Amino acid sequence: MIKTPLCELLGIEYPIFQGGMAWISDGKLAAAVSNGGGLGIISAMNANAQYVREQIGLARSLTDKPFGVNIMLMSPFAEEVAKVVAEEKVAVVTTGAGNPSRFMPLWREAGIKVIPVVASVSMARLVTKAGAAAVIAEGGESGGHVGELTTMVLVPQVCDATDLPVLAAGGIGDGRGVAAAFLLGAVGVQVGTRFLVAHECGVHPNYKKKVLKANDIATMTTGKRLGHPVRQIKNQFAKEFLKAEYSQISDEELEKLGSGALYRAAVEGDEKTGDFLAGQIAGMVNKEQPAAEIIKEMFTQAEEVLKGAGKWVK
Repeated sequence: MIKTPLCELLGIEYPIFQGGMAWISDGKLAAAVSNGGGLGIISAMNANAQYVREQIGLARSLTDKPFGVNIMLMSPFAEEVAKVVAEEKVAVVTTGAGNPSRFMPLWREAGIKVIPVVASVSMARLVTKAGAAAVIAEGGESGGHVGELTTMVLVPQVCDATDLPVLAAGGIGDGRGVAAAFLLGAVGVQVGTRFLVAHECGVHPNYKKKVLKANDIATMTTGKRLGHPVRQIKNQFAKEFLKAEYSQISDEELEKLGSGALYRAAVEGDEKTGDFLAGQIAGMVNKEQPAAEIIKEMFTQAEEVLKGAGKWVK
């Protein structure tokens, strides 16, 4: 059995977080992951406080285990959602797309462990000083909003820059990825794409099919011009957006092109105009499973890999 300081910090069985995926990571999926021994995460995305409170209530009706909420700091509702999670006293808040420092005193006062997603050493240092409980170092292999550095490069540098527990994210979809994360210095992992095909994930069946059919070169990134690149599965929308990105249209027009695209993919299953966010490991995901089975399988394999890790050492 693999146990790390992250398990003790959060009271979880396996050192794994389920990523906060907009329109996908709801209370049902979060509860299933938590019941499976990991830490389920509800995505606050661009939703208002009422939605987030409802999803927290749903998760609590399905599990008595710890779970968290992911807050996108670019959301127009970030402030009201920040207050809701403090009122609800969720176990963990993860953050993305910005600097969470202004909300951290509120969350820490409520007894919440704040674990920001970082894509650089400088942000890791900043949130460490602000009182984070741990950090998630996310490489550009991940789905959704991505940074420049790969997981392989980012994780050890973040581990060197902070004394906090570090989770690795981006490009992790099986036990080999988990084992690699530990060898890079992390004490846990965050996984998104693999949980897209969990039985308890309510994403549209067309989305699951796209992930299951993906190969090693199925994803691409767009949005670099706008300063917030996104990784998604190649389709008509992604290719047309990339073409527009290198045209003469204004940034405002380009932003409008992407408006509602993730909803069309995740909720409506629109294969032409939807934006199917997924990480590069989509090509390794080839079956639907219960969330608990995904977790157990990944860590069983990780144990086997780690036991054989010294075979080249003489």
